[in-house]
Amino acid sequence: MAGNLFVVAAPSGAGKTTLVRMLLEAEASVHLSISFTTRAPRPGEQNGREYHFVDADTFHGMIDRHEFLEWAEVHGNFYGTSKKWIADQLADGHDTLLEIDWQGAQQVRQLFPEAIGIFILPPSMEELTRRLTGRGTDSAEVISRRLAAAQAEMRHVGEFDYVIINDRLEQALDELRAVVCTSRLTCKAQRARHAALFARLI
Repeated sequence: MAGNLFVVAAPSGAGKTTLVRMLLEAEASVHLSISFTTRAPRPGEQNGREYHFVDADTFHGMIDRHEFLEWAEVHGNFYGTSKKWIADQLADGHDTLLEIDWQGAQQVRQLFPEAIGIFILPPSMEELTRRLTGRGTDSAEVISRRLAAAQAEMRHVGEFDYVIINDRLEQALDELRAVVCTSRLTCKAQRARHAALFARLI
C-alpha cells in the first residue's frame, strides 16, 4: 500500500468538517472519501460532493453485497464507505481521508490496521453547546441528544493515534497538516513511495 489512510473522527460540533475542508484545500494530494448516507441533504449540499445520498433500500442492498469498508447508524441515519474505492486509491499511491465516526474507525482498523486515526476534540462542553446551537438547523431536543452522544463518543478518544483540540481553527489546521506531513516521512511510507530509489541506494 503506497498511500496513507487517515481516519478523522469527532463528536458533532467539534469542527471536523470545517477542518477537513481546509486541509483538502491546503493539501491537494489528499483525496477525500465521499460516504454514502440515507440522511436528507442539508441546505447547500450536493449529491456526490458532500455525500452520496441514497434511500434505505439501496443502502441495505450495498450492505448485503459487502460493498462497504465500514458502515454505521448515527442519529437514526446510515453512513458507509466504499471498500473498492478506498483500496484503489491506496494502491495508486494516493493519501486518502475518511471523515467518519468512532464506530466506523473501529471497522476500518480491522481491515486496515495501519490506518492513521485522528480525533478532533472541542475545547469545552460549553463551546460545543454554543457551536451546535449556533447552526440554527436543529431543535433543542436534537441538540440535547447530540450533546449526550458527543460525551459518549469522546470516551473513545484513546483508540486514536493523534488528538487535536479545536480551540483556534488555524492552529488546529496547522496540527492536522503536521500529522499528514509527518506520516508521509515514516520509513515504511517512504519505502513504499520511493521503492526504486531505495533499491538503488540500499
